[in-house]
Amino acid sequence: MPVSNELLEYQKIDGELRKIEQQLASGEERKKYLQARKIMKTALDRLDILDRRAAELCRMRDDLSARVEETDKSIAEFSDLDEMIAGGADVSFYKKNVQQLLDGLRAAKGELQKLLAEIDAVTAEYKKLMETGRQANKQYKENKEKADAIEKSHEGEIGELKAKLAEVGKKIDPKILEFYSAKRREGIFPVVVPLRNDSCVCGMGLPLDQRSKLAGGNMIECEHCRRFLYKQ
Repeated sequence: MPVSNELLEYQKIDGELRKIEQQLASGEERKKYLQARKIMKTALDRLDILDRRAAELCRMRDDLSARVEETDKSIAEFSDLDEMIAGGADVSFYKKNVQQLLDGLRAAKGELQKLLAEIDAVTAEYKKLMETGRQANKQYKENKEKADAIEKSHEGEIGELKAKLAEVGKKIDPKILEFYSAKRREGIFPVVVPLRNDSCVCGMGLPLDQRSKLAGGNMIECEHCRRFLYKQ
């Protein structure tokens, strides 16, 4: 396929548009608000995890509290142990049961203490993340407004360049234009490049049979980077 002046002109205009896009993308305000957005996303994801863990810990706390209460009641049943012994009850049997209940109560209270400590830790982290998210949200809004203002100041120039692209694009084969657009979306630029020292701009050397296809102003695809190649 032959290289056309329209395609080269299209790429030239597109290059001007790309410079503006890169300028906007590399602005400090944009970087800051994107960073703040990332922090907010991370904080929200972690808060969601903490919410689920807090609910789980509360259920475990309630279960342990119920166990402690039940064990206390069971131990209370042995409050009249002296009378039971006086009535001829088996002392060793009751002592064994009381000891088991006491051991269970200590274990349950130990678990409950650890659980409460973890609840406190989760609560503290939750509060810290909420503050982090609040600060990040503030930074996001401030820098997003600044970035939007800068972008808006280029709206006229961007609009003119896009209008020129649309006009020139009407004169280009739709298939070629779609190929060009696909490469542009991939971040490849320039898309149409001249052969230099028998090589593509990506460094791929062309054998003689491939170079011969460039005669008469034709273009071919580089087998490595898939750009359009032509001979000046």
